[in-house]
Amino acid sequence: MVAQMDMRQAADAINCLGSFCGRRDLFALTPAALERKIGQPQADVMVLFGGSILSGGDLFAAGMRQGVAKRCVIVGGEGHTTQALRNEIGRACPGMKTAGLSEADLFAGYLWRRYGLAADALERESTNCGNNITLLLRLLVQRRIPFGSVIMIQDATMQARMDAGLRKHAPQGCTPINYAAYAARVTVQDGCLAYETPIPGMWTMDRYVSLLLGEIPRLADDAQGYGPRGKNYIAHVDIPSDVFAAHARLCRIFPGLIRQADARYATKE
Repeated sequence: MVAQMDMRQAADAINCLGSFCGRRDLFALTPAALERKIGQPQADVMVLFGGSILSGGDLFAAGMRQGVAKRCVIVGGEGHTTQALRNEIGRACPGMKTAGLSEADLFAGYLWRRYGLAADALERESTNCGNNITLLLRLLVQRRIPFGSVIMIQDATMQARMDAGLRKHAPQGCTPINYAAYAARVTVQDGCLAYETPIPGMWTMDRYVSLLLGEIPRLADDAQGYGPRGKNYIAHVDIPSDVFAAHARLCRIFPGLIRQADARYATKE
């Protein structure tokens, strides 16, 4: 049984990690916000990554309608979040085939059925955050799509890692623009952790906490992390002391929720 005081501390810690991981570099996903950020009303590319929950598709559609990018791409094969996305899209789009579909195809089907929109290109082979980026870049080069500025929409828990991945692998001069798929706030209601406002397709609380707890060790630039001093999958990430403290606090409160990497989706290169 988690004490009431621990619940309040847990909510604060979750929100600390959520804010850090769920980067948004724009005040809104609009041409005006881009103009303020990069001096132009359009980015070269907007990318939706398949690890996102359903709200990422809604946000991507809104960005397409606003004309925030010259080209729009959906990235994602099959990874640890794919079955959850199949389930959510199956509920949102009755009659749509979801079994066996890649994340890119799932979101493409959702966008067409819900909004009548189609992306310019799909990447269907990637299985994790690392090759989400490397295979995206390969696709852009193959299609001769300029990518001097790239808006990235990913699940908020993984947005900071996506940014670090692009910073490592993209050529110099490429500007990453982060806009996480959602901005969740957690509170305590009737003695339980709860979201302040509903988010389409949002993770269960345990799953959300598990994803956040798994990110900080991955982002850390140490021997065990994914940074240059560790596995060297991503660029260096500065992690503030309050984020490390929040992570440690949540690990003490929920020791069974720390997510381990799934070897089935490791990059096989």
